[in-house]
Amino acid sequence: MNLYSFTLSTGSEGFYNITSMVNDALQTSKIQEGICVIYTPHTTAAITINENADPDVVRDLTFALDKTCPDRPEFRHAEGNSAAHLKSSLVGCSETVIVDKGRLLLGTWQGIYFCEFDGPRTRKFYVKLI
Repeated sequence: MNLYSFTLSTGSEGFYNITSMVNDALQTSKIQEGICVIYTPHTTAAITINENADPDVVRDLTFALDKTCPDRPEFRHAEGNSAAHLKSSLVGCSETVIVDKGRLLLGTWQGIYFCEFDGPRTRKFYVKLI
């Protein structure tokens, strides 16, 4: 079976580079051609692909998401984390990457990130290779 489960301990909010974990799953699977789906089952977290060379990019993403989805007194959700739910919906809970010749077909500067919007938490994400 080519389904891999990962656990990640996160801080309060941030982007966690999980590219090496996804690559490890791909190498274990021995799949040479296909697709790789990375998915998280959480409603206040997300998966995204973005630049992994300059750490200011993820800082800027966090800043922009905070400005776009601020916590608002009008929110009615009892847990008080509606902004985290909004961010998760905007970014999305999964990404799909092409597998070519046993490698993830990512761009030179791209990395795969787990996005935490409501931590600290212990989170899960899955990698499915087809």
